[in-house]
Formats: sequence, C-alpha cells, structure tokens
Amino acid sequence: MARNVERRAALADAGLRVLAATGARGLTHRAVDAEAGVPTGTASNYFRSRDALLGALGERIMERFAPDEQVLAELGAREPSLELFTDYLRYIVERTTRQPDLTRALIELRLEAARRPDLARILGDTLRRGYRDDVAFHLASGLPGGAFEVALLHYAVDGLLLDLLGTSIEAGFDPDDVVVAFVSRLVGGVDR
Repeated sequence: MARNVERRAALADAGLRVLAATGARGLTHRAVDAEAGVPTGTASNYFRSRDALLGALGERIMERFAPDEQVLAELGAREPSLELFTDYLRYIVERTTRQPDLTRALIELRLEAARRPDLARILGDTLRRGYRDDVAFHLASGLPGGAFEVALLHYAVDGLLLDLLGTSIEAGFDPDDVVVAFVSRLVGGVDR
C-alpha cells in the first residue's frame, strides 16, 4: 500500500469532491484519479477496496471539520450561559456550511453507511467520537443539560444542514434565528 500521506489526503479530498458532486454511485477509483489529476490506478494503490476508500473519506471529513482549538479555548473560557452554547452551536453550523460540498459528502457517506456494514462501523466510530467530544465540551463548560440535550441538538442541526444544503422546505426562517431557538427550546429550560 502506498504511504505518501500528502498524496493520500489529496486523493481523499478528490474523493470527497466526487462524492459531493455525484453521490456514492459516482464514486469510483477512476473518478477519484480523474478528479485528483493523477494516473489511473493511483487511488486503488492507496485505497485497495471501495470500503477502504469510503472509510478513508469518512476519516478525512472529520479531519477537515475538526474545530479550531483556539476557538474552542476561547469559547471554553467564557462563563456558562445559553449565549455561550448558542455561540458554540453557531460555530458548528458555520464550520459545516463554510464547506457545503464537504457536508454534502458527509450526508452521502452516512446514507451509504446504512448499506455497508464496514463503512457503518468506521463512520459510526468517527461520528460517535465527535458526539462524545461535544458532550465533553458541554459538560466542561458548565452548560445546562447533558448528553441527551447535546443529542437533541445534533439531531436538530443535522436537519437544518440537510435543509440548507439540500432541497429545502423553504420555510423562510433565518438560520441564525433557528440556532438560537434550538438552544433556547432544547436546553434553555433544563437544569444542570
């Protein structure tokens, strides 16, 4: 297996672009090679199977979506409040909508994982780790609620992202107003 870390990341990024543009059905090793501008067969040297390619894309998405540690430190240094939690949720929505193709690729991967047990295991581990990190931040920041409220917010934000980046219901609400409502309604009345 090829070991060039930079090339592997570039191929994974090309795979994410293909996935976002064409969906899982259009994701092939050849399509990744073409998108990356490398010789045919290069992607298969790095990702021996379709499951290996899909798993690597799931890992790469999370690398690229990783929060800025400085932003987290600044948020974590603030006094616990609904405003802090609202700003944290705003930061999540901003990070995921700043790169719409990346979020679309994640949605595609999550759907594909429903059909591929190996991908479900890899992607599920990655998603659960992100959820646990969010719960840890929430608890360490002294915010009201706990794991259940963070899960509710994940479910709500996933729906908002799907609406913002997919076919929308076009309800006409400002996404920031929606984020504020998520926090106030899902966490605002919860005691620690």
